[in-house]
Amino acid sequence: MNEAENLPHVLARLPANIHELILVDGHSADDTVAVARRLRPDVRVLTQTHQGKGNALACGFAMATGDIIVMLDADGSTDPGEIPLFISALLDGADFAKGSRYIPGGASEDLTRVRRMGNRFLTGTVNVLFGVDHTDLCYGYMAFWRRCLPQLTLDCTGFEVETLLVLRAVRAALNVVEVPSLERSRLSGAGNLRPVRDGLRIMRTILRERLRRDRTALYAPVWAALTGGLAEITTDGGSVSARARLTRPTSDTARRD
Repeated sequence: MNEAENLPHVLARLPANIHELILVDGHSADDTVAVARRLRPDVRVLTQTHQGKGNALACGFAMATGDIIVMLDADGSTDPGEIPLFISALLDGADFAKGSRYIPGGASEDLTRVRRMGNRFLTGTVNVLFGVDHTDLCYGYMAFWRRCLPQLTLDCTGFEVETLLVLRAVRAALNVVEVPSLERSRLSGAGNLRPVRDGLRIMRTILRERLRRDRTALYAPVWAALTGGLAEITTDGGSVSARARLTRPTSDTARRD
């Protein structure tokens, strides 16, 4: 949302051999969509159905057609030049690759002391409650095989989506690996992250997922609602499968794509 000034820097660093580029527009008031189309005529533009990062990602996931999905922020904080590192991890056998700013080769130019302490506490809580050994939790640079979408079904709208994806991957016994990543400061504009508010939402998400039994099938109607009908999930007994209806969105912006 409103990333027109940052897109020239972000899109210029995308690898040349990507299958598709999907831009989920959060009802921008600036020239985000126009700039994206000018720089990348092949971009697929989708206006998110509701609000929040969780909804935006759910909409983007539903429209993706490639074998691998990479989540990338448009503010310049995540470097598109690192995409091959995530792809390599998946090709080497991982189901889900998550960026880490705390392993050798990773770092951050943007973490404040409060955010660093909060992330450390939340990561430690997840490690104890879920029996994992992750070094980073609240970081949105991730990649995974599209076939994993049924296990990662989203039913949230805010910044807790990053934590939810990791926890759903862990609960589904997917092979999760960490990839070193350097987080840059936002190039321009102001972000929507609120450390205290969003930290509490993340903590509630952790506790909810720890106490909840496997209810993957029950997430399906919520996910379909969040994506405004862009995605469908069908269940058959204990198995779950997902598919995206690759029809053009109904918004005027997306209809021009």
